[in-house]
Amino acid sequence: MITVPLSVLDLAPVAKGTTAGAALQATTELARRTEELGYHRFWVAEHHNMPAIASSAPAVLLAHLAANTSTIRLGSGGVMLPNHAPLVVAEQFGTLEALHPGRIDLGIGRAPGTDQVTALALRRTMEGLSAEGFPRELADLMNYFSGERPGQIIATPGRGEQPAVWLLGSSGFSAQLAGLLGLPFSFAHHFSSANTLPALALYRQNFRPSQWLDKPYAMVAVNAVCAETDERAEWLAGPSALSFLKLRSGRPEPLSTPEEAAAYPYNEIEREFVEQRRDGQAMGSPETVRRQLTDLVERTAADELMLTTLVYDVQDRVRSYELIAEQVAGGLHRAA
Repeated sequence: MITVPLSVLDLAPVAKGTTAGAALQATTELARRTEELGYHRFWVAEHHNMPAIASSAPAVLLAHLAANTSTIRLGSGGVMLPNHAPLVVAEQFGTLEALHPGRIDLGIGRAPGTDQVTALALRRTMEGLSAEGFPRELADLMNYFSGERPGQIIATPGRGEQPAVWLLGSSGFSAQLAGLLGLPFSFAHHFSSANTLPALALYRQNFRPSQWLDKPYAMVAVNAVCAETDERAEWLAGPSALSFLKLRSGRPEPLSTPEEAAAYPYNEIEREFVEQRRDGQAMGSPETVRRQLTDLVERTAADELMLTTLVYDVQDRVRSYELIAEQVAGGLHRAA
């Protein structure tokens, strides 16, 4: 049996009544603490035009986190490649790798991570915004790192300073591409649980050994809220559910308090939406979370789990990761 490593995905959530600066400081505190607890890697996501999320500039935030930690791997979960010229990404992450060699992951996604109007404001042209161009842009990015197709442009830093590249996905497209390229793959089970098993099957079926991997390596991202009791975990998870509902209904706003979330008058359709989103996630006491994560590992054969915890107060966020590290992590195994 192989012990399954646990990692962290953080969104730098902005709580109602606080600031983006406070959110980023909380993320820094969380990175330090999860490093102490033995988590394997700490990733931050790229989102734009979302009042509840402050992680809009992963490369900048990762530089700060790297300067405030010493051993934990740091990365993007992910950089949304349609938003950026490949050269810019190569230079940014080449710089991070040059400054912190062997600690940087570059997780890449093909969705914009925002609405099309905001994506256009980022890219300033419609060219490149289509997901169909993703394989070509990914190839350009990898070539900047490797220098295998030298031309007039040399990424400095970048060439010869390649971070560990991952593909991220919530459907089958990136799963197949990651397999064909022999790259590690991270699946967004935390918001696309129905597609998890089909995507992982596609990844493993299409995998070809490469200079990076000789066999598939799949990580599964999962929502996880752990507290002393199931009831308290449900209470703490309320703001996340309400935030996601408001985002999907075009009314994004900072993260509500648990009291506000509990008092929200859900209608029947909204309640069903929230319950569907919680399907397959981990929420409850350490015993409950252990059971849920064990089931997820057994169903997915995941090589690694990445936990994301979106709760109102940073101390509750930290406590959730502490409980999982102390009472859950050592008991998660998969077949060799």
